[in-house]
Amino acid sequence: MKVAIMGAGLSGLACAITLEKNGITPRVFEKRSQVGDRFVNGEILLSILSRPVRDDLAYLSEKHGIYLRPTGNIKHLHLHSQHAHGAITGALGFNNIRGRHKHSFEKQLESQLKTTEIIFNSTKSYEELLQEYTHVVMATGDAAYAAKVQNYQQDLTVSLKGTIVKGEFDRYMAAAWLDHRIAPKGYGYLIPISDTEANIVIAYPDYPENENLNIENLYHLFHQRVCCDLQQSLEIVDSFQITNYIIGNCRSPRIGNTFFIGNCFGSIMPFLGFGQFSAILTGVYAAYDLCGLGSYNKLSIPLRRSYEQSIILRKAMEQLSNTQYDLLVRALNGSLGHRLFHTKRISPLKAASYLLRPFVSEKVQRFSQD
Repeated sequence: MKVAIMGAGLSGLACAITLEKNGITPRVFEKRSQVGDRFVNGEILLSILSRPVRDDLAYLSEKHGIYLRPTGNIKHLHLHSQHAHGAITGALGFNNIRGRHKHSFEKQLESQLKTTEIIFNSTKSYEELLQEYTHVVMATGDAAYAAKVQNYQQDLTVSLKGTIVKGEFDRYMAAAWLDHRIAPKGYGYLIPISDTEANIVIAYPDYPENENLNIENLYHLFHQRVCCDLQQSLEIVDSFQITNYIIGNCRSPRIGNTFFIGNCFGSIMPFLGFGQFSAILTGVYAAYDLCGLGSYNKLSIPLRRSYEQSIILRKAMEQLSNTQYDLLVRALNGSLGHRLFHTKRISPLKAASYLLRPFVSEKVQRFSQD
C-alpha cells in the first residue's frame, strides 16, 4: 500500500499521524513552502458544537493520540447585538492559533510526525498521484478538487475580512457580534491569540442582496464597535481578506481509493464558520479505513449530520432581525444560556436544528434520509 496525502493542513496531518501510529508511512504533498503557510488568525473549539464530546482536546488525545495545546480555554463567551450584551460562563471550549505562527495547530501537528516526508512546493496534481499511489487522501483545504470530480454540494460562499489588533485581552474569553448593520446575515467575532493581540473578523454570505456591500466600510464600522464595547483603542497590525469562500459538503467521503477529508469533505460548520474538530476527525477516520480499523463512510456519518444541523441553524439565524437578535442575546444571558451551553443530556445543535427544520428551505436537508 502506497498512500499519498494531498495537503498538509489539519486533516492531512492528522491522517498522517494516525497512519504512522498504525504502521503505515504516507507521503504528504503540500503546494506551499511550509506547514501553515498563510495569514495568522484565531479560531475556537466550542464544546456546544461537539456534543456528546464535551472537551475536544481531551477527546483527541485520549481517543486518537493527537495532542494540541490551545491559546487558552474559554471561560467567558460574550455575545453582542445592536442593543444587547450577554455573557455565558463555564468550560465552553478553547481559543487557538492558525497559520504562520510557531504555536499554530498546524505546527503542533507537524511536530508529532516521525517518519512521514512532507514534499513542500509540490506541483503534483491529483491525477498524477493517482497513477503513482494506491490510495490518495484529498486534503487540499478547499473544495476545488472535490467539485472537479463532481463530488461536492455547495451551499453558500462567504466573504471575510479580519485583522490582528494590539490591545489588552483576556486569553480565556471570546466574543461574537450579531448585527446586520455590520455583517448582513453574518457575524463578527473576536478571538485573543495572546494577552496583547487578538483577531477580529467579520463574515457574511455572498447572497445577491449582499453583492454591492463594501466590506472595507463594514469592517471599519465593526472595528469601531469592538473598540467601543471593549473600551480601548485597538491598533491594527496585520490584515487578511477572503472572498467567495465555499462552504458545502461532499456527496461521498470515499470514491474508489480516494478519500475526501477536511474542507474537501465539508468540515466547516456553516453556523459559525469553524470546523477544526471535524476536520481532524475526518483525517483520523480516513486513516482508520486505510488501516482496516473501520469504514470511513460509516465513521463520518455523525460529521455529515452535524453539518446538516449547522446549515439549518445558520439559515434560521439569517432570518432573524436585529430586534430578534436583541431578544436572543438577552435570553442567552440568563439561565437559558447556561442550561444550553452546559447540558449533558442532549446536543443543543441537534435539538435546535430539529425545531427549526420546518422553517428553512428543504434544499439544505439533503442528508435527512441518510
